[in-house]
Amino acid sequence: MYSSAAGPHTTAIEAALADNWERAHAIVQQLDDPLACWVHAILHKIEGDAGNSRYWYGRSGGRHFDDFADPRAELHAALAATGKE
Repeated sequence: MYSSAAGPHTTAIEAALADNWERAHAIVQQLDDPLACWVHAILHKIEGDAGNSRYWYGRSGGRHFDDFADPRAELHAALAATGKE
C-alpha cells in the first residue's frame, strides 16, 4: 500500500496532497496513532464531513478542527511532523 522508503504517514499525506483522497484514507484507516488520526481528521475536513473530522481530531493528541483554515497547509504541517518536509 505504501513505499518502503517512506512510512505510511508520509505516503498518506503525499497521496492527499496529490488529490488521491481514497489512497490516503485507505492508509490512515489502518493506523491508530495520534499522527494518523490527525491526517484522518484532515481528510474528512477536505471531504466536507465536519462531524467525522472533529471525531478524528479528538483522537489526534490535542489538535483541533479550527487550528488551520486551509487543509492543504495543514497537510504540509502534518508532513513536517513526520520529519519529511
